[in-house]
Amino acid sequence: MISFLPFIFILAVLIFSSIKILNEYERGVVLRLGSYAGVRGPGLIILIPGIEKLIKVDLRVVTMDIPSQDIITKDNVTLKVNGVVYFRVNNPQRSVIQVENFYHATSQIAQTTLRSVIGQYELDEVLAQREEINSKLQVILDELTEPWGVKVTNVELKAIDLPENMQRAMAKQAEAEREKRAKIISADGEFQAAKKLADAAEVLGQQKDAITLRYLDTMREVSAGGNKSNVIFPVPIDMFSALKDKFTN
Repeated sequence: MISFLPFIFILAVLIFSSIKILNEYERGVVLRLGSYAGVRGPGLIILIPGIEKLIKVDLRVVTMDIPSQDIITKDNVTLKVNGVVYFRVNNPQRSVIQVENFYHATSQIAQTTLRSVIGQYELDEVLAQREEINSKLQVILDELTEPWGVKVTNVELKAIDLPENMQRAMAKQAEAEREKRAKIISADGEFQAAKKLADAAEVLGQQKDAITLRYLDTMREVSAGGNKSNVIFPVPIDMFSALKDKFTN
């Protein structure tokens, strides 16, 4: 009995190594003597010891950071841009057979594509058209990784760092723009006020006693303020004109 113990131990090890359990989100690519033999899982998987090999592939969505890249835009401005890529494996066979390491390959192609796409835009376009750039990156990466069995679901630019001198220049530009709009608004207000005054003068000129009523209304407003020291007496301008004509004649 003791002489059979090594054989029993070896048999137990072989049985144990031939049994694999895959989770619901995992698939196993089986290679039989180095040749592709199919995709198995999830659940209990039994392999032929020494003949079949199982490579696990995770089918869940992977969140991968794109490291910060030094990128020169179309108008020769240097930016530091980083991002994030969301992808998942939709073909376990290709992800194992067609590429050595699909995660590393996707990371490298994402960095290269980010530099290439951002370089096609000017600085203002990069800041204003982030959604368009994200969509373009997603389409390009999805096409490049499709032969590897990888599906890129989304790409987002996380941060765009500008040089300090460019930040100061943009701040000055924004300040000048605000000052310009303030002056335009002020000038428009003066124009509208002058137009209303001209309309009021036209109305007063059409009515003979309108200016007198306006004098009386002004006196009422002054007296309502409680000022007892000043007395305002309206004198028609026509009186001075008549006196002037009398003395000059």
